[in-house]
Amino acid sequence: MELTTIKNSIHEIRGKNTMLDMDLAKLYEVETKALKQAVRRNSNRFPEDFMFQLTKEEWNALRSQFVTLEGGKGNHPKYLPFAFTEQGVAMLSAILSSQRAIQASIQIMRAFVLMRQWALNHQELSEKLTALEQQYGQKFKDIEQVLNYLIQKDQKSVQQATRKEIGFKK
Repeated sequence: MELTTIKNSIHEIRGKNTMLDMDLAKLYEVETKALKQAVRRNSNRFPEDFMFQLTKEEWNALRSQFVTLEGGKGNHPKYLPFAFTEQGVAMLSAILSSQRAIQASIQIMRAFVLMRQWALNHQELSEKLTALEQQYGQKFKDIEQVLNYLIQKDQKSVQQATRKEIGFKK
């Protein structure tokens, strides 16, 4: 199971990084129906911050992001999917106690940690970008624009330093 596959299955919904029940079922190698049944049997283990059911609007918005949907009968969910947060995924591995569920949960937790680390690094870059904007008194859209600005500024100063003086020489 690839980490990139897992990372691509993580969606931000309601401001939280979540995974859908159908993606988790594939990773755990169980049917979505069986996964949902296990969750319903243990509903007291899944408070709202661990798992929630998508609204129709959320599901439609998320589906529009998918590039392709498989055609045919039975390939689209009949009921709105559940979204599991990181804590919900950990709890899910406790109720699906197969060896495959344990290994999949370990990989999923690693993906969540990597995404959290990336978000922290992204925040640091954003703060540095703001500091550069204040330093140079200019608004930048992204890091590339900052680099281009600094390169142009350096090139101008080099050109001015290497330019021959014009006029009368003694």
